[in-house]
Amino acid sequence: MGLTPLSLDPVEINAGSWYLRGLRHDDRVDDRPAVAASARDPEIRRWRNRPDPASPGFDDAVTAHVADRIDGWARGSRYAWAVAEPTTGEMLGEVTLEQLDPVHGTAEVRCWTLPAARGRGLARTAVGAVVRFGFGGLGLHRVTYLHAEPNRASAALAAALGFVHEGRMREAWEVDGARVDVIVLGRLRTDPAPWDTH
Repeated sequence: MGLTPLSLDPVEINAGSWYLRGLRHDDRVDDRPAVAASARDPEIRRWRNRPDPASPGFDDAVTAHVADRIDGWARGSRYAWAVAEPTTGEMLGEVTLEQLDPVHGTAEVRCWTLPAARGRGLARTAVGAVVRFGFGGLGLHRVTYLHAEPNRASAALAAALGFVHEGRMREAWEVDGARVDVIVLGRLRTDPAPWDTH
């Protein structure tokens, strides 16, 4: 039995060292500067499609990114979290559950982390918390994780969180002007949980 698509208010997750919340741009919190910084970071741009900072519509694209993340909760089509510093609320990264399939109870998890927050276990903690929420809070049966084969950081993250190698999509993405294979990994709700995110 699959999950029902849920129109939700953003779900907050206390993940120990970090606080996961819905993205915002209002009079109290504005995540657009962090999203803009992610689009300017060469490492994030290398692995993820980001708005082009040199384009005239860059600011509008950043605003649209945040608005899409906010609307995803209401549509039940994508659940996105800003990974924030608990004391300041500053956005340091993003984790999303995408490709939500209510019939089969499946989703894909994606993430990025700003340079200043790397090397502190943020991605492992945040992605682990979101996957646990997907299984427990949403009733998902399976979460998929994809990464370009050369992306060693993503490979290490997937291994640390117990994602199982399931295959590859040959030359599926273009990275640095060359076609690369994409590694397909998955976790089932019934798989042993390897993580300790605190």
